[in-house]
Amino acid sequence: MLSFVKYFREQAAVIRERDPAIKTNKEVLLYPSFWAVYRYRKAHKLYEKGKYYRARKISQKTARQTGIEIHPGAVIGDGFFIDHGNGVVIGETTIIGNNVTLYQCVTLGGTGKEQGKRHPTLEDNVMVGVGAKIIGSFTVGENSKIGANSVVLSEVPPNSTVVGVPGRVVKMNDVRIPRADMDQIHLPDPVWNDITELKKENAKMKEMIESLAAMIQK
Repeated sequence: MLSFVKYFREQAAVIRERDPAIKTNKEVLLYPSFWAVYRYRKAHKLYEKGKYYRARKISQKTARQTGIEIHPGAVIGDGFFIDHGNGVVIGETTIIGNNVTLYQCVTLGGTGKEQGKRHPTLEDNVMVGVGAKIIGSFTVGENSKIGANSVVLSEVPPNSTVVGVPGRVVKMNDVRIPRADMDQIHLPDPVWNDITELKKENAKMKEMIESLAAMIQK
């Protein structure tokens, strides 16, 4: 039996750690993710016992009420938090480790072509930014960060950052990204870096051509 009081205390600690907007523990009761995850825990126990209809009934009712759809078959560790939450979808064979954070409109989905394990695995301390989509049965390594609106379609090594569509892995010198770091905006973008370098080289070439033209005119 899932203890509501124990769950409340745990979630209050998690939310206060990661959301600077919260001022009192009582506010936890106003968070859609608080109820979505609590009801997921109950539905998951029913799912494990083979009571699939009852489990899905709870999850679908919760999705209508909170905007967060978590399939009861998903396996989710401790310290899980969904900030804001509306539009989040978590598929049946998803596995989520400890201390993972998702923002609104995140999808942990399948390709629709696979059988068995068809949804992603997120290891400990992963953060997934607003609107990101992680599609397929691969692993996002621990301490990794998925940038806002990224579309991730392949394996992500531990201690990495992913940006773009499709998602590109950016190794951050193998330095761990702690879960307390909730910055989902200031992420490296290798494509933009390349464009910046090309612009610099183009400016240098332009200067050289102008110099040569001036010499010829003389």
